[in-house]
Amino acid sequence: MTGSAAATVGVLAAAVVEGGSVTLAVRVTPKSSKTALGEVVTMPDGRSVLAVRVAAPPVDGAANAALIAFFSKRLGVRRSDVTIASGEGSRLKILRIDGDGEAIAARLRALIGGGTDPSDSSRTR
Repeated sequence: MTGSAAATVGVLAAAVVEGGSVTLAVRVTPKSSKTALGEVVTMPDGRSVLAVRVAAPPVDGAANAALIAFFSKRLGVRRSDVTIASGEGSRLKILRIDGDGEAIAARLRALIGGGTDPSDSSRTR
């Protein structure tokens, strides 16, 4: 999709492509046994979010850093291209991923369709 028109990313209703970026709604569960993607869930207010588990604890921004590193690696973008647009201190967050919006959306669809990635980032410390 080109221009500034927004569109949801197919089956992933938790993401929106807006020109050169993708915004992604996530619900983070910190201090999990491993860092991995969950499924897209519908919140009580009707919003769709992608459940994500991170191994890091929610202390001194460690869980946020792990979340950014996870999506950076899985989507093939620089860490500086993944930012938390809102919800830094909350489990519900909006991520902004800058770059080629359509390519990022395609990678997101592949990640969601493929489930968790066997090269789990929680193993590398």
